[in-house]
Amino acid sequence: MARRLSADVVPVQELRGDELRTLSSYSVADALRFFSGVQVKDYGGVGGLKTVNVRGMGSQHVAVFYDNVELHNAQNGVVDLGRFSLSDIEAVSLYNGERSRLLQPAQNYASQSAVYLQSRRPHFANSGNFGVRAAFKAGSFSTLNPSLRLDLRLSSKVSTSLSAEYLSTSGRYCFRYATRGGYDTTATRRGSDLEAWRTEWSVFGSSGRGQWHMKTYFYRSQRGLPGAVVRGQITRADRQGDTNFMWQGQWQRRLAPRYRLLLTAKYAYDYLHFLSDPRLDVSAMYANLRFRQQEAYVSMAHELEFSREWSVALASDFRHNHLNASGFSQFAYPSRQTWLNSVAARWHNSRLDVMASVLSSLVFDHVRSGESMPSRSELSPSLAASWWTSPQRRSRLHVLAKHVFRMPTLNDLYYTMVGNAHLQPERAWQVSAGGVFNLIDRPRHDASGFRVHALSLQADAYWNRVSHKIVAMPTSNQFRWTMLNLGKVDVKGMELKALLAANLGEWSFESRATYTLERAVDVTSHNDACYGDQIPYMPRHSGSLVASLSWRTWRLNYSFIYTGGRYDQRANIPENHLPAWYTNDVALARSFSFGQVSIELNNIFNQKYDIVKGYPMPGFHAFAKVVLYSAP
Repeated sequence: MARRLSADVVPVQELRGDELRTLSSYSVADALRFFSGVQVKDYGGVGGLKTVNVRGMGSQHVAVFYDNVELHNAQNGVVDLGRFSLSDIEAVSLYNGERSRLLQPAQNYASQSAVYLQSRRPHFANSGNFGVRAAFKAGSFSTLNPSLRLDLRLSSKVSTSLSAEYLSTSGRYCFRYATRGGYDTTATRRGSDLEAWRTEWSVFGSSGRGQWHMKTYFYRSQRGLPGAVVRGQITRADRQGDTNFMWQGQWQRRLAPRYRLLLTAKYAYDYLHFLSDPRLDVSAMYANLRFRQQEAYVSMAHELEFSREWSVALASDFRHNHLNASGFSQFAYPSRQTWLNSVAARWHNSRLDVMASVLSSLVFDHVRSGESMPSRSELSPSLAASWWTSPQRRSRLHVLAKHVFRMPTLNDLYYTMVGNAHLQPERAWQVSAGGVFNLIDRPRHDASGFRVHALSLQADAYWNRVSHKIVAMPTSNQFRWTMLNLGKVDVKGMELKALLAANLGEWSFESRATYTLERAVDVTSHNDACYGDQIPYMPRHSGSLVASLSWRTWRLNYSFIYTGGRYDQRANIPENHLPAWYTNDVALARSFSFGQVSIELNNIFNQKYDIVKGYPMPGFHAFAKVVLYSAP
């Protein structure tokens, strides 16, 4: 566990190493639930779609980066975090704003929040050149999850890794659903099975003046889409197949004593097949839709250090997206070209750190048929500063002000009979201020007495305003919808975080707690009946606690997540209210020289709850995991 909370110019929440691996979590989305200000929309089970919303801004305002390169989705603007397991992830980080790093692509300045996934790099014991890590996880819902990773040192400066993972689950679990008389009916969730394969091949290189890496990623899955439990309909036969291929690379080098260059390139191909067959489900409308999305992306970034205190960076990105589809009587076949250019500067001394940036965005759309969106351009400034309150550098105050805008997705603009090519981009301001207070920070004490060696607190207050909010609205009938710019959303909130670490001889204790108070309300029009109401799925109160107790080779981990009551519609009336929910998870692990054995007990009090209305979550479930490795 980290000894301190974040001291970056822009605060960061992070889980890494053993702390990340001991959570009762399968996917990246599960781990993000433990961060403050985060709401995860989970549509149920291991195989359910999972998206993340940070500080009430919406999932489309959250960028996801894998080894510093963005996982972009021009079609619908969100990344399904459920398909990224934690078996090959070393760290998960969340920034409100951008990272406190000058040498980065312009895209890194373009979002309100950013999730960074750092994959494991090869580590070799002593002078070894080869490492193997095999894991097998099994448990509830007929879940089987084997994985294998091979690390190889090719030379003193180049290493490679190859990993593969398979996941199979029936997705069947018992749940209760509401009838007119209340929660009095028990059923089994069906049609939420998942079978998925993932492979990754990475190469890492370094030199005296720079480093580089490249990654090839392949993912394929077949899953059921059981749909919402409404009006007694508990089983559906919709199916979805996904194939995702990605190659990306990054090269960084210091070409002169005060000049560094960063080059980034990526190609991605995403295929999605959706099938709804009335022969399997009489309530379904026939649909056999295929989407093929391609992306090419290049970036060049420069950093010039004028002095030890003062640096400036320039970055220029180009991205091309194309979307093809079949199964529609009419389709626009859209393409999008995006130019991003950024200028950033950072100045710091022993106590003050200031970072400012301006992002220029130019977007051009082309369609084969129909009307395309006019070209868009925007300037987005950002300013962040932090100040150590004392020369001992134990406490730090920070502020952030940033303007961001979100382009409508290709689905928003061009989806058949739904899209609206005249949409305006969403525009937002975010302002936050807070402090990090490292009250205790000293080396671990191995004597028999009790000793607290780390205690940190962090508090943040924030305000976000989103205008031209893009929403889906019905037109002449309920079966034909369109996308419109309708809303303004005002978000005010407060986040508290605490970290504690202590030891007593061979015993050690570590814990991390978060709490969020948030008021995210609709301020579109005073004449609207929903004016001032909390927006859908945003709780006023939420929090989490992670605690672990270690003794020699044993480790006991406990995690708790709480989400307060919220509403599933715009109107804050009793009929739309969703009750609060919480989960308690426990994991016990023992390490050996050759690996680790662990048992996970999730939702130990068997609470029945929905994160998204109509998509029941599993009750009590358990997993066992065995990890074998030849090198630490």
